[in-house]
Amino acid sequence: MQASLFQTNPEQNHYTEHQLGDGKISEYPHAFDSKESESLLATLMELIPWQQDYLRIAGKTVAVPRLQCWMGDSASNYGYSGIRLTPSPWQSDVSLIRQRVENLCDLKFNSVLLNYYRNGNDSVAWHADDEVELGKNPIIASVSFGVERKFQLKRKQATSSSQNKFIMTLGNGSLIVMGKDLQQNWLHQVPKEKHLQEPRINLTFRNIVTSQHINK
Repeated sequence: MQASLFQTNPEQNHYTEHQLGDGKISEYPHAFDSKESESLLATLMELIPWQQDYLRIAGKTVAVPRLQCWMGDSASNYGYSGIRLTPSPWQSDVSLIRQRVENLCDLKFNSVLLNYYRNGNDSVAWHADDEVELGKNPIIASVSFGVERKFQLKRKQATSSSQNKFIMTLGNGSLIVMGKDLQQNWLHQVPKEKHLQEPRINLTFRNIVTSQHINK
C-alpha cells in the first residue's frame, strides 16, 4: 500500500473514552477510512508471513484458532501460553499503520501481534495481556480491518459494581487503546461467531520492556 493513501481525515481523530472502573478504553471508530481499510486488509492477507501456532492442553496438541505473526524491533522477543515468538522485521504497510496509531494516541510501540481470523470459527479465548515482558500496566493499541467482531471484557474477579462486563463491536478501520489498570484487572476475548464467513485482521501494538517470560 502506498503512503499516499494515508491522507489526513478529520474523523480519524474522533474518539470516545470508556471508563471501566480501574481500566480505560479509548475508541477511535474511524482511525482508518474504508478505502485504506479495504486496501490494508487485502495487502496484509497476502504479504504477512502468517503461521499456525499450537498449544499443549491436557497433554494434547491443539491448533490456535487463528493465524498469527509477531513483528517488531529485533530484541522484542515475546511469549504467551508456552508459545515463544521471535519478531519478523517490520513490513512497510505495518510500519505505516504503526505511525498512524502512534500519532493518534501520542505513544510509541516497538512490536505488534497480528491475528488473522479467517472466518467466524476463528477466535481468541479469555485472557489478559499481562506478561512480564510488557511491564506494569501495559498500554495495548488494537487496530481492526475486515468484518465486525464482538469484543467482550469481564473483570478477573467480580465486584459489587454493576460494571463487571463490557461488550464492544470492533469495526473495519477502528482503533481501541487499552490503558490504566485494564490488563491487571480485566480479561478480554473475541468469541466465535460461526455465521460469519468474512475475514478480519487485528493488530495489537505493544511495548516489550524485558526479555523475561512467564506463562499465563
